[in-house]
This record gives sequence, structure tokens and C-alpha cells, in this order.
Amino acid sequence: MQRVGDFVRRPLYPWSASIHGLLRFLEQADFPASRFVAVDGDMEVLAWIEGESGPAGWARIVPDDGLRQWGRTLRRLHDTVSTFRPPETSLWSSGSGTCGSGEIICHGDFGPWNGVWLGSELVGLLDWDHARPASPMFDVAYALEYAAPFRDDQECVSWLRYPSAPDRRRRIEIFCDAYGIDTPSSVAELVADQQRRILETSESLAQRGVEPQADWFRSGHGDELRARIAWTESSGL
Repeated sequence: MQRVGDFVRRPLYPWSASIHGLLRFLEQADFPASRFVAVDGDMEVLAWIEGESGPAGWARIVPDDGLRQWGRTLRRLHDTVSTFRPPETSLWSSGSGTCGSGEIICHGDFGPWNGVWLGSELVGLLDWDHARPASPMFDVAYALEYAAPFRDDQECVSWLRYPSAPDRRRRIEIFCDAYGIDTPSSVAELVADQQRRILETSESLAQRGVEPQADWFRSGHGDELRARIAWTESSGL
């Protein structure tokens, strides 16, 4: 990624055209997503969203208010895309096709690093490269993996910006309430299923030589993802 003034230049993928169609739809619906500007050679050009993102995003969802904003934003996204139906020929990082019964186009990478914050306000959502047709609960499970989070206490404190070990059950309830659903009976099962699907997609991309997944798997990322699944399954949440 390269910022040039008020724009961002990013590499194109085989599925970028589908993402651009989604971003055009979201712009017309006034959802605060990355705005597609143009294709320039082998790069896409997007409008820059001013604010903090990346590692800074982790800290923003630690307070209850930030967590609630995160849940409400996901629900707003899902309500917005509920009428979006891409062509049957659409390509995605996870495969091809359009929405089946009960599916929408999910963000696919709804982690706190992809939120843009101005102070304590969530003002934008970035990085739509892994949008995909799926049940809305796919995004919910992905969000809960990082909102609970499904990581051990040491990682929560040393890396994920928590001042102490989080009350995961309470945080799950807060997020689900903000999204507008009852807390699922087995959140761990829901999250582990989502993690397995992410592992499958990431492995497929790595085998096809797509970066950064190819480099991640050469560096042992597959083992890390499998360890995360095992932690989730043993969490009792």
C-alpha cells in the first residue's frame, strides 16, 4: 500500500473487480467504506480515510463504548448490503459466485485493524479484499474472535491492548447486543468454524502464490492458525 496525497494505491487481485463493484454500492448507500477511484495499471486507487487504523484499532475496541460501536457498525454494514447481489460470475478470494439463500456479501476481514477511528469515533472501514458471499454469522464470528478476544490472557495484555485479562463472556454479550442478536449458545463452535474457513482460504491462496499469504505460510502461519483453532475449541466459551 502506498499513500499519495488523498489517495491510496494498492495491488490488484484477480477478484478486485468484484470488490470495486461492492465499494461502488456502499458509496451510493452512504456507508463509510473505502471509496474506489480508479484502476491505474496493476494498481487500484482508493480515497484515503483520515484517522487511526492498523495496530491502533485494537485499543479502540477495548472500552465498552468502542466495542458497541464495532458491533453496531457490523450490523449497519449487513443491513446495507442485504440488497446487494453481485453477478453469478463474480470472483472472490474465497471462490466464485453470488449470494446463496441466507447469504450476503460479508466484509470477510472484520478485525479491529481495519476500522478507522477519529478519537473515540469509528468513521470508516478498510480492506475489503476478502469480502465473500456467506452467512452474516461468518462476519459475526470473525468479529467475536477479536472482540472477545479468542486469545490467551498473556497475548491480550502484551499485544491486544487490554489492561488486564478480559471478561470474554461479558464482551461477547456486549458485542452481540450491539449487533442486535442473542448471544449464540456455543460461540466457540461458531468462531472455530469461521477460523477453519479462513485457514482453508488462506492455504488455497498461498498454494496459488498469492501474497502475502504465500509468504505467511512459508513462515509457519498455517501452524499458528491451527493453534488458534485449538485454543478456541478448548476455551469453553
